[in-house]
Amino acid sequence: MAEIEKKPVKITETILRDAHQSLIATRMTTEQMLPIVDKMDKVGYHAVECWGGATFDASLRFLHEDPWDRLRKFRDGFKNTKLQMLFRGQNILGYRPYADDVVEYFVQKSAANGIDIIRIFDCMNDIRNLQTAVTAANKEKAHAQVAMSYTLGDAYTLEYWMDLAKRIEDMGANSICVKDMAGLLVPYQATELVTALKEAVSIPIEMHTHYTSGVGGMTYLKSVEAGADIIDTAMSPFAMGTSQPATEVMVETFKGTPYDTGLDQNLLAEIADYFRPIRDEALESGLLNPKNMGVNIKTLLYQVPGGMLSNLTNQLKEQGAEDKFYEVLEEVPRVRKDLGEPPLVTPSSQIVGTQAVFNVLMGERYKMATKETKDVLSGKYGATAKPFNPEVQKKVIGENAEVITCRPADLIPNELDTLRKECEQWIQQDEDVLTYALFPQVATDYFKYRQAQQTKVDAKVADTEDGAYPV
Repeated sequence: MAEIEKKPVKITETILRDAHQSLIATRMTTEQMLPIVDKMDKVGYHAVECWGGATFDASLRFLHEDPWDRLRKFRDGFKNTKLQMLFRGQNILGYRPYADDVVEYFVQKSAANGIDIIRIFDCMNDIRNLQTAVTAANKEKAHAQVAMSYTLGDAYTLEYWMDLAKRIEDMGANSICVKDMAGLLVPYQATELVTALKEAVSIPIEMHTHYTSGVGGMTYLKSVEAGADIIDTAMSPFAMGTSQPATEVMVETFKGTPYDTGLDQNLLAEIADYFRPIRDEALESGLLNPKNMGVNIKTLLYQVPGGMLSNLTNQLKEQGAEDKFYEVLEEVPRVRKDLGEPPLVTPSSQIVGTQAVFNVLMGERYKMATKETKDVLSGKYGATAKPFNPEVQKKVIGENAEVITCRPADLIPNELDTLRKECEQWIQQDEDVLTYALFPQVATDYFKYRQAQQTKVDAKVADTEDGAYPV
């Protein structure tokens, strides 16, 4: 019998970013992560995803930490492993499109502080919203990976994905990620999709899913058999549920096959032992909701990602309208269709979800539309896969409203110098202007906090120098 060619699957570990973002609202602190970095560095991961996504906002807003400082500490600790971040195209890590000069500077500083692989996505899969970031990553010699936000719907045929993949390869991306944020990709569809992508392009294919619908591990198995090069997994204490399939399980799955990862289960077990008490603590404090750990097959019915489900629950709770949950869930696909059937991922998931809540609570659809819904229908987020519902568009933005068809960022003049002037009094490092650009209010609060901490330290030092005891 002919020897089967070995093709070890590579593993990107998500526990330092997406896993805790998905399960405990991005609340793991740098201090909790650093002690295990040395062990993680010995595993032989393809990459460790540890930055970007919501970590930037959460670090500042809830943990009073400088995200740039976190990145530098990771870079010091990971001597042999590539560091990866998630980047929202023209929206960077924020919720609006930024001028090209801000995008370019952010990419430059991310690479300079230690990021090797930048995973870039756009919530509409609009290539025009990805190009600036990809070109900037190429210029900085970082690995530019473009993620296709995977979703279901009439527009999303195999031809759609193959065509998108070709355009991504042509734009200068080094690899492609299938970003299945809602866990919608089922095993045999994964075989079909990966086989088609492998025919369409020659750059590596990485698979990213969430375990929300319960099929993640099987989807990875079929993807790897079909030729996927890399899979995203999370260490078991923070795996499954709305997070990724477990690293140790996938390593065991491929053991002794041509896809054997070669990773050491004993070393992985030591890393899992480190994270288990952190998970238990999160459970006790209520930060980890056991509901997020279960399987929710409704994901496949309503195509609502896990994080969006919890958002909807909270919004309804605040309005005292929890009994309307299923009505809202049924309204979500309708709103999505009205808005051109975009994939549901930050920020489009929040926009569609909030509008669905309004439609149900007001008793009349689009009686009240959010600013973001208006912006989507005006083309400010980019082009959608399907046309908007013309009746809804007319009702929300008016008959003769201007709809933009160019790349949204073409209408945004350079803004870096203006932003620098606005936050000049707080700047202590080059990167501060970028922190301010993304979250002006949150950044200012953090800068004030940082200054207060420094004043305290200075006061202690002064006391000691005067011969007094430090406080």
